[in-house]
Amino acid sequence: MIQHLDVDGVPTLLAPTGGPMHAGLTFRVGTADETLGRAGITHLIEHLALAPLGLADYHVNGMTAPAFTMFHTQGSEADIAAFLTAVCGHLSDLPTARLDVEKEILRTEWSSRGTAAVDEIPLWRHGARDFGLSSYPEWGLGALTADDLREWTARWFTRENAVLWITGDRVPAGLRLPLPGGVRQPVPVASSALPQTPAYFVSGARAVVLDSVVRRSTAANIFAGVLERELYRSLRQDAGLSYTTTTGYEPRGDGYATLRALADSLSEKQDAVLGGFIDVLAKMRVGRIEQADLDATVAKREDVLGTAEVDAGRLPSYALNVLTGQPNISIDEHRAELKAVNLADLHEVAGEMTASALLMVPGGHTADWAGFVAAPTHSADTVDGTTYRARQGAGGIRVGTDGVTSLRAEGPLTVRYDDCSAMLAWPDGARQLIGADAIVLHIEPTMLQLPPGTIQAIDAQVPADRHVTMPARTPDQIPQPKPVARQAEPAGRSWWEIPVMVLSGLGTLLMGGFCLLLTIGMFAADSEPDDTWFWGIIAVGWLLTVILALPIVLLKRRRR
Repeated sequence: MIQHLDVDGVPTLLAPTGGPMHAGLTFRVGTADETLGRAGITHLIEHLALAPLGLADYHVNGMTAPAFTMFHTQGSEADIAAFLTAVCGHLSDLPTARLDVEKEILRTEWSSRGTAAVDEIPLWRHGARDFGLSSYPEWGLGALTADDLREWTARWFTRENAVLWITGDRVPAGLRLPLPGGVRQPVPVASSALPQTPAYFVSGARAVVLDSVVRRSTAANIFAGVLERELYRSLRQDAGLSYTTTTGYEPRGDGYATLRALADSLSEKQDAVLGGFIDVLAKMRVGRIEQADLDATVAKREDVLGTAEVDAGRLPSYALNVLTGQPNISIDEHRAELKAVNLADLHEVAGEMTASALLMVPGGHTADWAGFVAAPTHSADTVDGTTYRARQGAGGIRVGTDGVTSLRAEGPLTVRYDDCSAMLAWPDGARQLIGADAIVLHIEPTMLQLPPGTIQAIDAQVPADRHVTMPARTPDQIPQPKPVARQAEPAGRSWWEIPVMVLSGLGTLLMGGFCLLLTIGMFAADSEPDDTWFWGIIAVGWLLTVILALPIVLLKRRRR
């Protein structure tokens, strides 16, 4: 029931609907095609294409995802024709007069964006590149020029790199798509920052999240539904540990799909939720999968395929398949594939999921006891070069001809210049180098014993298109060495101290010498018991000697 047409050289898909007309223009470009130093360029172009439309009386929207960008609308035929024609016109001739305004809007959008439990996962799996860039702010916005945007648009927003889809029985009259010519762009190759899987990392979130990469298939899609049922039954229904237990299956456009699972928890129940979550994964891995769960998941999918709007509903994903060169199948073929999925197929998917798993665990927990290895948090090597020590404490940095290493007790952090995804630069001289593997190295000149010109030498080695200028920091935001506690200087001597010490010293010597002679004499004379009174005099003499020495001791203690 899906028709394939052509509008101004753009592949066009039509599917019947009983409701209002929807339309979407999807381009094969997204955040995964950018670099960290220029992150945000696609999103900025999306905003510029929509900005001149102002406040429309019908629904319009734009979306920038890792592998695609889409402009969507709902309304009358005339509204849809006007919207899509205007968007394509703006893409061909960007309204760059609004460039600074839209940059500020995007910065505001990012600052007000809430955090989700899965936000960190892309950078841990992929690093600071391609599919990992969705974890990072749009740091490239500040340096982008009108020429940068025109060049990006000419490459990616072309008729050969687009697909139009419309829910309706005809193309709206008057619709024009004045896009430049180009070529269909492939999905970027997904990188990996994980030396080994299954792996885990520690997050501040309270949820437990599994991220995995599996081959795209109907069985994998069904497996996501079966896993969700098992998590719900084990962690919510039976144990009462989680409120939200959910899974997701999302094709990536390269023959693989991301399969994720999440379970939330209270702080005091994190141990139990993590243990129960891993138990469910282990159960699936060994093939303990319920036929009833498979049947229920298949039945739910078949119900969706039986609705009157099924073709209209799958147009967005159908268009993405056309853009990425992935196969599209008919509803009947889809039903046949659903019925063919068996427990052995799900067991095979469970093995793929486990082999590629990246587990996010709450703070203070690990997963090595369950066979997961810790994802790297430091570098395996260091650069050769000159070491500059920290002004206080241990550590420092080593600057070489090919990169920089931060020397830490926990392990080194190394970013090589040719592998640097971005370098954040503050006016006060601070630098933050982010490696393609997501290693972050921060340089604070105030905390290091750096000779003049060191920061400038590092700047010269990092490619210019990876420099990101950051706003100035206030003085209290710039770290400073802690002041060293200095010993108080002794107070000056009073005029009477020296005479007192001299007299005390002489008195002590005379009295002590006298008492010593008397004591020796008494022992030499082999004194009798009736000489007790004489020993008393000697004792009194020694006591006076101590008293005479006391001023010297007290004055010495006062000088410390």
